[in-house]
Amino acid sequence: MTESLSRGAEIAVIGAAGKTGAAVVAALEGLADVRRVVHTARRPGDFAVDLDTGTGLDEALSGCRGVYFIAPNVHPDEPALLRNAMGAAASVGVEHLVYHSVAWPYTPLMPHHVDKARCEDALRTFGGLRWTVLQPCAYAENFAAVLAGTATTVELPYSPDAAFSFVALADVAEVAARILAEGADIHHGATYELGGPEALSVRDLCDRSGGPVSVNQVSVDEWMSRHGRNLTDDGRARLAAMFEFYDRYGFLAGGALLESLLGRPATPAM
Repeated sequence: MTESLSRGAEIAVIGAAGKTGAAVVAALEGLADVRRVVHTARRPGDFAVDLDTGTGLDEALSGCRGVYFIAPNVHPDEPALLRNAMGAAASVGVEHLVYHSVAWPYTPLMPHHVDKARCEDALRTFGGLRWTVLQPCAYAENFAAVLAGTATTVELPYSPDAAFSFVALADVAEVAARILAEGADIHHGATYELGGPEALSVRDLCDRSGGPVSVNQVSVDEWMSRHGRNLTDDGRARLAAMFEFYDRYGFLAGGALLESLLGRPATPAM
């Protein structure tokens, strides 16, 4: 992996201020010089861009060998953001773009997943860029307090018995860093589904936490009134559709590719 980085070109992480982007930045430490590309500069050294218009992307990506792209959560037009990033990356000679998608992207009952399917199609048909797609399942860290053993109550807008292939964020970040380090010569054209090592429900997570945790299912409207007040109407609608899907079908993904890319067993959720 070190040899593949000997050219010295930087890796840009678009969306570096979020939890996934921050984890990818951390995983790249010691492997490459990293540029944090964010919507609003939060610390010295950030490259601030406007993803909606593409303003600042050419400068932010110039001289970079690879780019990791993760869009803001439930953005109303993620394909437009990715097109801006692809255009800028191609114009400044970026060799490799890794796109953060999601498991089960073409799921019509979840509109923001379908947007990611549209992004994948745009990436594959764009031309002028080599690319890789990552499709992670839901993060175990969505229930960080349960994992830490500090939760006493968990409130869900879907069934606590729905099954998920919870994946560790650090594992996803490690895979992303490995792919960016090894580069397009190895990973161009690949789509990797990244699920955790076993199917678990939120109730299972709570039962394994070591302490008594009350798991309560509430209506989507009730959950939104407590936790979704800062979302746009479109964002609330997209999350509501996702919760309703989880309630009926859960959210599973294969884990074999994750373990193969890590070169070790995946991190268990609990």
